[in-house]
Amino acid sequence: MRKRFFQLLVIAGLMLGIYHVFSFYTAASAEGEKKVYVIPLEDTVEKGLSQYIKRTISEAKDLEVDHIILEINTLGGAVDGAMDIADTLRSSDIPITAYVNRRAISAGAYIALNANQIYMAPGSQMGSAAVITGDGNAADDKAQSLWLSEMKESAERNGRDPKYALAMADKDVDIPEYAAGKGDLLTLETKQAIEVGYAEGTAVDLQKLLDQLDLSDASIIKAEVSFAEKVARFITNPVVVPILLSIGSIGLVVELYSPGFGIPGFMGLTALFLFFYGHLVAGLAGLESVLLFILGIIFIIAEFFVPGGILGILGLGSIVTSLYIASGNFVQMTISIMISILVSIVVSILLVKVFGKRMNLFKKLILRDSTNTESGYVSNKTRSELLGLEGVALTTLRPSGTAIIGEERLDVVTEGSYILKGNKLKVVKVEGSRIVVRER
Repeated sequence: MRKRFFQLLVIAGLMLGIYHVFSFYTAASAEGEKKVYVIPLEDTVEKGLSQYIKRTISEAKDLEVDHIILEINTLGGAVDGAMDIADTLRSSDIPITAYVNRRAISAGAYIALNANQIYMAPGSQMGSAAVITGDGNAADDKAQSLWLSEMKESAERNGRDPKYALAMADKDVDIPEYAAGKGDLLTLETKQAIEVGYAEGTAVDLQKLLDQLDLSDASIIKAEVSFAEKVARFITNPVVVPILLSIGSIGLVVELYSPGFGIPGFMGLTALFLFFYGHLVAGLAGLESVLLFILGIIFIIAEFFVPGGILGILGLGSIVTSLYIASGNFVQMTISIMISILVSIVVSILLVKVFGKRMNLFKKLILRDSTNTESGYVSNKTRSELLGLEGVALTTLRPSGTAIIGEERLDVVTEGSYILKGNKLKVVKVEGSRIVVRER
C-alpha cells in the first residue's frame, strides 16, 4: 500500500515537472513569435476613419506588434481626414505596409504613399487623386497647391519618383506612356505600379503578403471596429450630415405645429443627438459644442417670453456656431445647414398652405380672437334703451352739451345744428356711449 502511494507520488511529480517544462517552452516560443496587426481601411475616408486609424495604431503599439498591415480598399473621401491618417502613419515607430486590395483611389492613394512600403493585389488600382470640393468642382489654387505638395512629399518620403504622385493629382503633368497625358489623371494598375517603383510587389491574399514580408509564421491580430466607431463613421459621412440636420429641423418644425411634445419632436432631437454623438466619438467635437448648442436652445425658448429679439439672435448664433465647431469643415457644414433650412421652409409652407396648420407654441402668446361686438366684446356700455326718449337741453348744444333725459343728466351731441338751453329734444341715435339728439 505504502509502495503504491510512493509510486503515485513519483508519477505526480514527473507530470508536474513535464507541465512546467512545457509551459516554459511555450512561453519562450510565444515571446519569440512575431506579431502582425492588420488594419482594414475601407469605404469613404472621413474624420471618423481617421480617429479609428489613430486608435488602432495606438493599440498596435500597446500590443508591441512587429509589423502593421494597412489593407486599403477605398475610393477616397475627405482631404482633412486623409491628412490626419497620414500624420498618424508618419508618427508610427512600427513598420507599416499598405496592401492595396482592389482600390486606393484619390485620398486612398495618398494614404498608401505614406506607408513604408506598398504591395498590391492583382487587378488593383492606385491613383486619380485630384482634390475636389463638396459640390464636385475643382478646389481653389490654394487647396490644390497644398495637396500637390502633400502628394510630392509623401512619394519622396519613401524614395519614390514624385512625378507619378503629381500626375495622380494634376492633369497638367504629362505621362502618356501610362495613359495619363495632359488633361488626364494617372491611375496605376498593379503591374504599372511595380514598374515605376510605387509598389514593392504583388500578393493575391494576406497570407502571400506575409510570406513576402518574411512573416509567414507570425501571429495575426485583426483590428476590430467598435460599434461606436461604426456609428461615428456613418454619421460623419458628408452625405449623412445634411440628412441628419434636415431630419432634426423637420422634426422640430412639425412639433411647433403640433399639440404637446410627440414623435416629431423626439425624432428631431434624436437626429441632433446622433449628429453630436457621432462627432464626439470621431474626435471632431468637444463638449463645448454640445453646451453651446444647448445654450442656443435655451436662448430661443427664452425669446418667446422676453421681447426684443436679442435672445433669439443669440440663440440662433449659438446653434449655428456649435454645428460649425462640431463639424470642423466650414464648406461642408455651410452646405448642410443651407439644405436643412431649405427643407424646413418647404415643410413649413406645406403645413400652413396645404394642411392649414398654425404654430401651436404661439397660441399662448398671440391673441387670435377678434374683439368685436358679435363676439361679446364692448369698449363702453351701450345705452340703446335711451333711443326715442325725450328730454330738455340743460346747456346750449353747439353741437355737444348736456341734457336731461328722463331723470338722468347725460352728455349728448346734436346732428349738427344748435339747440338752445331749455329747448326740448329727442334721442335719435345711440352709438356706444355717444348719444345723438334732435330738437323737437
